[in-house]
Amino acid sequence: MKNFIYIILGTFLGIVLYKSEAASWFRIYEMFQFDSFHMYGIIGSALVLGVVLVFWIKKSKIKSFFGESIHIENKEKSFARYILGGTLFGLGWALAGACPGPIYVLAGAGHWPIVIVLFGAIFGALVYGILREKLPH
Repeated sequence: MKNFIYIILGTFLGIVLYKSEAASWFRIYEMFQFDSFHMYGIIGSALVLGVVLVFWIKKSKIKSFFGESIHIENKEKSFARYILGGTLFGLGWALAGACPGPIYVLAGAGHWPIVIVLFGAIFGALVYGILREKLPH
């Protein structure tokens, strides 16, 4: 039952990303060229909504849909790792034309060349998992 709810929510998110053109390579290209506010509006509204919801979850001590308490750990303060990670993420996003979420949306929409990017993302996550203990955190 738990997995079915996640599949439904993921499908809904995929439809929203596709219909809002957040998974469109052309919209992402416009964003990196500073030609359109469309993607900045989507990312900015998601950021504001996320900050508000996390603040609300931490203050109200609500429980998940399944009755489990939600505990969000504070992030470590480290400037270098966030700059390096953000730069690598941004470069990958610019080269691939999609961040991780829309990769699945584009594959589901039938844009088959994105499967190469999907395999690259999975391989990168695998390499990180193997090297994680050896990397400075």
